[in-house]
Amino acid sequence: MTDPLRVLLVDDQALVRSGFRMILSVEPDIDVVGEAGDGEQAVSLARALRPDVVLMDVQMPRVDGIQATADVVAEGLGKVVILTTFDRDDYLFAGLRAGASGFLLKNCEADRLVEAVRAVGNGHALLSPEVTRRVIAEMTAAPAADADAADPEAVAMLDRLTEREREVLELLGEGLSNAEIAARLYVGEATVKTHVSNCLAKLHLRDRVQAVVLAHKAGLVG
Repeated sequence: MTDPLRVLLVDDQALVRSGFRMILSVEPDIDVVGEAGDGEQAVSLARALRPDVVLMDVQMPRVDGIQATADVVAEGLGKVVILTTFDRDDYLFAGLRAGASGFLLKNCEADRLVEAVRAVGNGHALLSPEVTRRVIAEMTAAPAADADAADPEAVAMLDRLTEREREVLELLGEGLSNAEIAARLYVGEATVKTHVSNCLAKLHLRDRVQAVVLAHKAGLVG
């Protein structure tokens, strides 16, 4: 049996932290190891506790969640999922640039929160479908003259993939989840996870976000 995923909760509202704790503590494979009320305390506790996952608020006193995320990631103290009530692109892209592995709105369903912790704790990036679409739009933006031109280097990288892996990469580029890809290809979700992992490894990509960007640069997704 593997050890439970260790989670640090970071939010300046105690009531919010209590709610997250209630949701996560009932899961046998998740252990909430600490709570912080601001970004400065979050980094300090992350150094002391070495959590697997940090659930990070954005707007907090002293040090905000974006800077705290950058500090946690830079020191290798844990993976970060940013949670916020603010559905704003500037928070999203700043968080991703800081190295966050996931981004969810606080009004997501409880099971979505649990799924995020498990996914990120096991080394995967996780973005909601809405967020994925906005990441695609932002990170694949190109001048009008080049909008239809595939990146030759990205196209060449596709030669490392099998035909099925290319199909999976294309569907990743459309922002589909593993479950949606499995349904589209009539295969099991475990099989999709294997293909996604193979794609990331063969293409030397850090996470699904980079896979989405590559799929668009290579012209797999219009």
